[in-house]
Amino acid sequence: MVHLCSALNGQRHLRSISRRKFIDSLRLYVKGGTGGMGYPKFGGVGGKGGDVYVQAKPDISLKLISRSNPFKRFTAGVGSNSQPHRILGQPGSDVTVECPTGITIYTDQGHALGTLDAEGDKVLVARGGRGGCPENQFFGQKGQCHSITLDLKLIADVGLVGFPNAGKSTLLNALSKARPKIASYPFTTLCPEIGIIIYDDFRQISVADLPGLIEGAHVNIGLGYKFLKHVERTKTLLFVVDINGFQLSPMTKPRSVMETIVLLNKELELYREELVDKPAILAVNKMDTTDAEKLFPKLIQDLKNIKDVVKSWPSEYLPNKFIQFDDIIPIAAKTGQSVHTVQKRLRQLIDYYDDIKSEDTERDIANLDVLTRKHVDWKVV
Repeated sequence: MVHLCSALNGQRHLRSISRRKFIDSLRLYVKGGTGGMGYPKFGGVGGKGGDVYVQAKPDISLKLISRSNPFKRFTAGVGSNSQPHRILGQPGSDVTVECPTGITIYTDQGHALGTLDAEGDKVLVARGGRGGCPENQFFGQKGQCHSITLDLKLIADVGLVGFPNAGKSTLLNALSKARPKIASYPFTTLCPEIGIIIYDDFRQISVADLPGLIEGAHVNIGLGYKFLKHVERTKTLLFVVDINGFQLSPMTKPRSVMETIVLLNKELELYREELVDKPAILAVNKMDTTDAEKLFPKLIQDLKNIKDVVKSWPSEYLPNKFIQFDDIIPIAAKTGQSVHTVQKRLRQLIDYYDDIKSEDTERDIANLDVLTRKHVDWKVV
């Protein structure tokens, strides 16, 4: 009994350490510099206080920001005072907080100041005070000061979605060079893992493995709820389900593979309805297990007649809109069965929808051109 308790305590300790490895939200205090004093006698103007910016840079993480700035305070320089030998005061120095891409900056009131989606994007978060001048009786004004939250949403091409122990980490391992933790018990993924699929022509596609969802994830139940937001910025969803179904523990009700698909659909819809409209592939995993070959045809038939199948189910389990999978692929991630097919279909699907998006953009631009030149006679040569 003592050994069992020690083992459980050790496991909890390891899990608590794992949770601290990944930070996707960080609160900072930012303060713009105070403007310098003016010089009334000569009409001198004080220097403007420095500004505080947040800018997206490569090879930066929120954890690194937290470690290198334990007090999490960023204050810009003070503008210099106007002096007889320097009528115009020097502006205070600006401060730039470097952060990863995928950041949305919020105030404590929930107002979004900006989003940093690409390297080099820059957002002003605290403006420096105006220097002393006739309009403010030559008294330098204080800069803006408030707390902001850097909220990270991972930007990946593909997001893996599934219940715990469905084989997401094993599949990520097989698809890419990532080496996530793999074991035969639920919740081996305690924080997001990013893998890169590298094709023969050196094309790269990023895949994000998120902690497994459980029923009620949209209302903060389980580990996966915290990371549902990372699914928002993925181009494609890759659902991974166990052909044998799922049971979190002996105390919970076992779910069939069909039930797991519908419940995943429901959890995503409850979190954000737009997620069910994303392009999606269903990977039915563990096809190397007993009876899998018998269960798969039934699953395909049930998905084709999904509305009839779920007609007698409790209404709280049913989503308002069922996900339309672009492809359903039977796989065995552990042995590598059909993994290459998944790689190929992911690329085809991403390229297909990127082309559609590009065509829509070009069409919108063309329509705009037609509107702007509707009073002009154009001759096609």
